[in-house]
Amino acid sequence: MAKSKYYGRDMITTMEWKREELEDIIRLAREMKRFRYSPRFDNLLHRRTFMMFFYNPSVRTRQSFEAAAVELGGAAQYLVPEAMRLKSATTAGETIEDVAKVMSRYAVGVGIRRLEDKVSYYGEGNQMLREFAHYASVPIHNMADDKFHPYQGLADIMGIMDRLGENLKGKTALLSWASGALARSWCSVQEFAIIASIFGMNLRIAYPEGYDLDPEIMNFAKSQCEKNGAKFEISHDPVKSYEGVHVVYSRNWVSPNAYKNGVFQKEEEKKKAASYSKEWICSAKKMKELTDNAIFTHPMPIDRGQEVEDEVASGPNSIIYEVAEYRLHTQKAGMALTMSDLWDEAELEALNLI
Repeated sequence: MAKSKYYGRDMITTMEWKREELEDIIRLAREMKRFRYSPRFDNLLHRRTFMMFFYNPSVRTRQSFEAAAVELGGAAQYLVPEAMRLKSATTAGETIEDVAKVMSRYAVGVGIRRLEDKVSYYGEGNQMLREFAHYASVPIHNMADDKFHPYQGLADIMGIMDRLGENLKGKTALLSWASGALARSWCSVQEFAIIASIFGMNLRIAYPEGYDLDPEIMNFAKSQCEKNGAKFEISHDPVKSYEGVHVVYSRNWVSPNAYKNGVFQKEEEKKKAASYSKEWICSAKKMKELTDNAIFTHPMPIDRGQEVEDEVASGPNSIIYEVAEYRLHTQKAGMALTMSDLWDEAELEALNLI
């Protein structure tokens, strides 16, 4: 039995993985999709447990991680903070150090999900994941925090490659703000900017004045575009930003002023978003008349009629369901590479993963 060269690695953001390493994950994910129900990969987590720690609820994330654990021969445990005695700013309980060290003795990996309405300031969720990673002796996998959503990014780029080919150089992705009633965090959109820039796409980010994303992450995306000879653009035009693009990702996100006095201003953010022009929606007209026959992607759940028209979301150029499926396959690949010590050495050599 053998381990991959990525055994023990955390997956907190794709920013911390090299392009060739991410390509390894995607290549394995494609193999796992192709041989999904064959015996080839079905014992890599035999009798192993993956802990899933959810501060926020989910549909796709929980289902896809549980399915991934089962299809690799293991099991996933669903945990919520309400069922655990955890220390917080206002309550006594176990520290992250204690929890991380104990979980490390029960499981081969820990997934954590903590988003915008479960933190008191931007970055607190990601900070908690990194504290877990510091104390845990098993890999920490980000199931979405308030800054990053790595497996969503991997699923996005995998779906885009299916339609546009493996070489994305010269292709332009539009990441566009949209109105919506959900007051969404920055994690998915920032991860999309990271992954699109790493894989050499031209990146155009469009939003109204006052909806800037994390400057550190934007600087990273800009530097990756420059490294790859690609363009990085910021636009505040909800219509012209669609011109000539090959991929459209239209999603709501909150403003940098979403937290005041340690409280997430959800209703205020929703009201503010609703005040903007309906031109910020991804419409069939813009997709048909302005883009280069662009595909549409979104991490879901979609606020139809606000972020995108039904005709686009359910149209032939939409890849939302493929991307949702690829969450399963990329997560299986990431879990197998970082948690399994049951690989056949010949298999790892054949996949160039040793």
